[in-house]
Amino acid sequence: MAGFTPKKGKRRLAAEMNVVPYIDVMLVLLVIFMVTAPLLTQGIDVELPQTSAAPLPSDDEPVTLFVDAGGRYFLDVGSDSKKPLEDQAVVDRVTAILHNKPQTLILIRADKAVPYNRVANGMSLLQQAGAAKFGFVTDAPTAATHAIKPKQG
Repeated sequence: MAGFTPKKGKRRLAAEMNVVPYIDVMLVLLVIFMVTAPLLTQGIDVELPQTSAAPLPSDDEPVTLFVDAGGRYFLDVGSDSKKPLEDQAVVDRVTAILHNKPQTLILIRADKAVPYNRVANGMSLLQQAGAAKFGFVTDAPTAATHAIKPKQG
């Protein structure tokens, strides 16, 4: 091996981390979460009335009393949240929740077609359970509901 001469400039390995594949994986996961998050919403289908009120700020997860178009009550807590509840069951469950966490926010999601006396009865049940404050959930008005109405002459 008399004719072998080593090269003067040795190649050094790059000690830098290639983060491009990690960014690609992160973006794919982000897209997956963005697509699946709206599908995870649970609850009873109710058609909410529209108002221009601002949403209430809250740190804890609120408890929601649903009143469907048939006037039946549902609570979004417990394993049987899709099962309609009798009046006393609503009082018992909300009492237990408020006993453990007195500052729990109670929301009422009532269908706009439900008779007002069923909503008022639901409010009375919440008061019997010890809820001093509760809020109503509504939808924001659409552009069609803000159409100019003719003046009454």
